[in-house]
Amino acid sequence: MKYFNILTMKAILALFLVFTVTVFGQQIKFKNALVVGQFDKSEDRYAMELNLVEILQQNGYKAMPSFNLLKQGEALGNLLNDSTRNILKSKGIDAYVVLNVRGYDRKFKASEAKTTLKEMLEMTSIYHIYRDEATSVTFEFTFFDLNNQLIGRSLLKCGNVSDRDSVMKRFRKKLPKTIVKDWKS
Repeated sequence: MKYFNILTMKAILALFLVFTVTVFGQQIKFKNALVVGQFDKSEDRYAMELNLVEILQQNGYKAMPSFNLLKQGEALGNLLNDSTRNILKSKGIDAYVVLNVRGYDRKFKASEAKTTLKEMLEMTSIYHIYRDEATSVTFEFTFFDLNNQLIGRSLLKCGNVSDRDSVMKRFRKKLPKTIVKDWKS
C-alpha cells in the first residue's frame, strides 16, 4: 500500500509539472489585442488602457482600448456580445488583455485560477492605481482569445512609487521589458 501511494504521488506531481510548464512556462502569443482596464475610477481606466495600447503599438502589436467600443458607463460584459466580437474580428483583434491591480506588495504571484473572460469582466477591482503608504504596485495582465479561453497571465511589479504619477512612469518604463521577455514569440 505504501508503494502504491508513493507511485500515485509521483504521477500526480509529474502531471502537475507538465501542466505548469505547458500552460505557464510558455510565452504568451497574440498579434492584436483589445485592452480592457478594470479600475473603479474611469480616469484610471482610460489612462491605463491608453498607456498599454501605446506601449503595445510601440512593440509591434495592433491594439485598441475597450472604451473605443463601449459607451461611457456601459458594462464591460457587453464586450462579449456577438456584434462586438464580429467588430473585433473585422479589425483583426485576436485577444483580450485584461489589466488590473493585483495588490500593493512585491510578493504577489500570477493567479492560477482558470477563470473565463465572462467571470473576469464581472469582477470588480478593489484596488486603485496608487494608494497612500504603498511603495509598490503589482499589475496583472490576463490574456484571453476571442473564444474566451485563457491564454496566459503575466505580472508587472512597479516598486519605489510615491504617487500616481510615479506609478505611471514605472509602468511605462518596465512594461516594454516584460513584453519582450514574456509576451513576444
